[in-house]
Amino acid sequence: MTRLITLLLVFGALLASCGNASSSSGNGTGPSASADAESPDIEITLQGESPGLVKLLGIFEGNYYLIDSAMADANGHVHFKREEPYPAGLLFARFPGKAFVQFLIDTDQTFKLTADKNRVNKTAQVEGSLDNELLYQSLKFDAEQRPKYERITAKMRQVQTDSPEYQNLLQQRYQLLDERKAFLEDLFKKHPDTFFTTFKKAGQNPDIRLEPGPDGQRDNVLYAYLYRQAFWDDVDFSDQRLLYTPVISTKLKRYITELTPQQPDSILQSAYDLMDRLEKYPNYDKEYYKYFANWIVLQYDPKESHVMDSEKIFVRMIQRYFTYDKAFWSDSVEVYALHQRAEEMAGSLLGEKGPNVTAPDPSGKMRSLYDLKAPYIIVYMYNPQCEHCAEESPKLVEYYHKRHPEVDVFGIAIDTDHQEWVDYIAKNKMPWVNVFDPTNRAIYGKYFVDITPEIYVLNPERILIGKNLKTDQIDTIIERDKKKRK
Repeated sequence: MTRLITLLLVFGALLASCGNASSSSGNGTGPSASADAESPDIEITLQGESPGLVKLLGIFEGNYYLIDSAMADANGHVHFKREEPYPAGLLFARFPGKAFVQFLIDTDQTFKLTADKNRVNKTAQVEGSLDNELLYQSLKFDAEQRPKYERITAKMRQVQTDSPEYQNLLQQRYQLLDERKAFLEDLFKKHPDTFFTTFKKAGQNPDIRLEPGPDGQRDNVLYAYLYRQAFWDDVDFSDQRLLYTPVISTKLKRYITELTPQQPDSILQSAYDLMDRLEKYPNYDKEYYKYFANWIVLQYDPKESHVMDSEKIFVRMIQRYFTYDKAFWSDSVEVYALHQRAEEMAGSLLGEKGPNVTAPDPSGKMRSLYDLKAPYIIVYMYNPQCEHCAEESPKLVEYYHKRHPEVDVFGIAIDTDHQEWVDYIAKNKMPWVNVFDPTNRAIYGKYFVDITPEIYVLNPERILIGKNLKTDQIDTIIERDKKKRK
């Protein structure tokens, strides 16, 4: 079994989570609309636009799909009208001149929107849709305020953070933020039950303000912690409509990949915090659970991710969230296969004790990894026909002679036969303990190997401190471990 099988299963689960939200060539085959939604009758006039095909795009869990299309006339006027309602969310009308118009859709799907193609957000006029009247009021406010905010921010970068000028600029920026907050809160208060309010609240960033310390500097560690803690506060996880907007996908990506340090334990903690928050939310929509769990697993696919020991993220997410009772979008065969794959990786996660391996050497004598007495042990997994192994084996032999007896090597051959194996050992003059189990039972669920060669490093306590390494990276891993011991 290869990792490809697992990826296909996970991708299959993710595609299942998207329903039929895929690109289509005809009029809208995207996710279904609410049962009480009316047939759409939407007129958009984009003054100054060219005639031609206007594509109506929907978005679901960060993926765009074609939902409808219509022709714009010489006046930039296009009319979307059909029997089947559009799914509630945010839609984008992309005109032939590349200008686009965004608008919210809920059960009321009849309205008109007119704007100048070069200043859509500032000039849009809406008739017949309160959600979109509010949306363009907010977009216009942002368009007018943004240049002021950017000018202040640019000046702040040019002065010392502990200077009076910086503090003055900071207060000016806070004033702009307060104005925007007051503007939106007024809209929310007047129109609490609109889709606009749910949508706009969910998209807000936390407003965290910390006073500088005695040294004039903000505590950035505390700031980052408070920011992450408040990041999802205004999201209504019971409202599936938000999954049909860019808000949730954008927030998820930012929360996991930008606001979280990119190392396995931190990523997992952020994932756990998010999933725990979701499961505690009253009447949360299960589509969020499915989307979050799948996205994080795919984001840190061990084959594609550059995060060290991304296998740990994969394994822990599968074990915790892809269970028979929780992974409702997958059948029992898919769940079983995922757990089998996670089990293969679980024994060789960084920071955990490396498992012992006992297998026969070329003479048939049983040899155990834990019998080696050197402070540091390299587990070297190779295949005699592997081109990269042919390059790495001589380098590791040279390294062994330089570092032994402080460093020892335990070689494990895979996917070969006895004669090919012993010939390879002799050819490369590999002086360390070499073992081979044709059944692979000796290593199953212990040291995971996807592509040979694979190098693991164990410290004196036989804790795994390095994996997926090249020979020239081993010393760096060992020296780092030694520093931690001082």
